[in-house]
Amino acid sequence: MSTFAKRERLLLADLLETVGPDAETLCEGWRARDLAAHVVVRERRPDAAGGALIKQLAPRLEKVMAEYTAKPYEELIQLVRTGPPRFSPFQLKQVDEAANIVEFYVHTEDVRRAQPDWSPRELDPVFQDALWSRLERTARLMGRGVPTGLVLRRPNGQTVVAHRGTPVVTVTGEPAELLMFAYGRQRAAEVELEGDAEAIATLHESRRLGI
Repeated sequence: MSTFAKRERLLLADLLETVGPDAETLCEGWRARDLAAHVVVRERRPDAAGGALIKQLAPRLEKVMAEYTAKPYEELIQLVRTGPPRFSPFQLKQVDEAANIVEFYVHTEDVRRAQPDWSPRELDPVFQDALWSRLERTARLMGRGVPTGLVLRRPNGQTVVAHRGTPVVTVTGEPAELLMFAYGRQRAAEVELEGDAEAIATLHESRRLGI
């Protein structure tokens, strides 16, 4: 069984440790410490993590995030590295892969690509296919509400429609880069955009990408 999520988790923990708590990330307003706290709260505090999607829980999420952000950075890194508590559903490999392969890949890149000396990673084809599979399932959700039609295309010609509409912008890149784009990291994604120039500019400035 593949363990891409576990691999990306360990990469993220090592990277967070290397850059330090005050390093910038691609997540607006978050330093490395904040991102680490987010990962830990998501896995260990489901009573609060829902605040990212449910407005009524947002104050609780903010309170719990503040508590975890205040923890020693080394403790946060260890919690990221060791993962969820024993009886968490995330301990099941199938759940871990389904829920975390994209989460940890994107957040690893959030840290890497915010550093001035970052360089592209060489990703194996099997991992790219796994990311593409996730993207196919979630593209419509991530693309909801964007101001243009949006098609995501791999170099091999495979496509998925993220949003129906006109004018259409087609974004081409490897699955890992398309994920970064679809998760709102447009400026950091290594992709090519085709379509009306005004539509491309509008899409680049849109804050409606991502979930």
